[in-house]
This record gives sequence, C-alpha cells and structure tokens, in this order.
Amino acid sequence: MPRRLAEERSNPVKANIHPNYVEATIHCSCGNEVQTRSTKPAIHLDVCSACHPFFTGEQRIVDTAGRVERFNRRYARSK
Repeated sequence: MPRRLAEERSNPVKANIHPNYVEATIHCSCGNEVQTRSTKPAIHLDVCSACHPFFTGEQRIVDTAGRVERFNRRYARSK
C-alpha cells in the first residue's frame, strides 16, 4: 500500500467538525434515570422501557380530560 493511503486511513474522521460526545443522563417522566453517552448532556422522555405498557405487561387507561367518564356516562344512558 502506498504511504499516502496508509496515512489517510490512520485518521478517518475530519478534525473539528464532529459534535462532542459527552456523558448523558436520560430522565423519564416516571422517575427512571439512565446514564449513557450522547451529543446532548440531558435527554427527557415521556415513556421509557421501565414504564411502557408493552415492556411491563401492565395495561393502563390514560384518561385525557375526563374522556373515559364521559364515555361511561353516554354508554350508561343508551342502555
């Protein structure tokens, strides 16, 4: 292999164009925290694998502004 090609392959990334890769903390709304590395030091999630129903096997009904009660009242009237 020619010397010039060997020198180019020894440093495959360009200098001063890549973001810093730092220690990061991922915060979930359930309170779970995970340490990892990322280009951002802090990441906030709504749902993680510790609280997501698919991973926990738990089924939860998320009540958005009383929609479940409203549905139950309408259904009860129609019987």
